[in-house]
Amino acid sequence: MEELTKTEEKIMQIIWNLGKCLVRDIIEKLPDEPKPPYNTISSVVRILENKGFLGFKAYGKTHEYFPIITKDEYKQFTFKKVFADYFDNSAESLLSFMVRKENLSKEEIENLKKIIDSN
Repeated sequence: MEELTKTEEKIMQIIWNLGKCLVRDIIEKLPDEPKPPYNTISSVVRILENKGFLGFKAYGKTHEYFPIITKDEYKQFTFKKVFADYFDNSAESLLSFMVRKENLSKEEIENLKKIIDSN
């Protein structure tokens, strides 16, 4: 599995939420920024297909796209990469970062302790 660019990930988030979709459905879900041209989104979708993230069903010239890689599969892949690259595969390093930098509430810290104690 390959890491996605920010644009590819943004498009995949929409596709994961929609399930099956056409390019025009993706464009409708994009924020009004202005919206990118149809051909731009179509190109990103084809890249995602070539990377193995999407499959499609053709209806003449129209293609209905669907995810092949689930959001959970990509989340696990991304987490493993961040965990290895930024926390040296150390759960202690990750948890201490979360406690120090994420302003966890006492309740959240207590819940983390319970999870750790139950394992």
